Amino acid sequence: MTAATNQIRLVGGRAGPEFHLTEEHHPENSTLLGFWIYLMSDCLIFACLFATYGVLGRNYAGGPTGAQVFELPMVAVNTALLLFSSITYGMAMVASQENKVRETLGWLAVTGLLGCGFLGLELKEFAHLIADGAGPQRSAFLSSFFTLVGTHGLHVTFGVIWLVTLMTQVARKGLTETTRRRLMCLSLFWHFLDVIWIGVFSFVYLMGVM
Repeated sequence: MTAATNQIRLVGGRAGPEFHLTEEHHPENSTLLGFWIYLMSDCLIFACLFATYGVLGRNYAGGPTGAQVFELPMVAVNTALLLFSSITYGMAMVASQENKVRETLGWLAVTGLLGCGFLGLELKEFAHLIADGAGPQRSAFLSSFFTLVGTHGLHVTFGVIWLVTLMTQVARKGLTETTRRRLMCLSLFWHFLDVIWIGVFSFVYLMGVM
């Protein structure tokens, strides 16, 4: 927004108007708007990956089907880890609003551990599939599966790295306006990944074993 103030001064014995233009910047609003735009672009990426899997998900090329390769108990544990990580991140945001640095860092650490647990189980699943000859090159079904799930896992990896970076900043600088804004952006990103994974669990794993 722009505010104009009109001041009168004497110029050569005469009164002349002088306008001072000042601009009010809102970095928080602009940052959140930009991040929402980024999330919308990420939605398009995952929408394309889901559509690709929807087209290719039944093309087994004589290879294994989803019912043969998916281990639902392990996937259910993985899903629980990610869901609980969203809860712990929410607790971290509550603590940050109350200006409790230690509690914020504690909940962020728990969130990071849950995220690492999720990634560990996902890598274990991928390694097991590849060892059994069900790698991404085996069929169109497995290619689209590895691409969709792997892209989500890559996002979670970036999220964990971002989380560790923010923990370092909070530990050094405290809960300033800047660190709170960054925590809010990561919160949106983390919950977004949670929603995407619910879609993956339902559309890929549950429907794949039917």
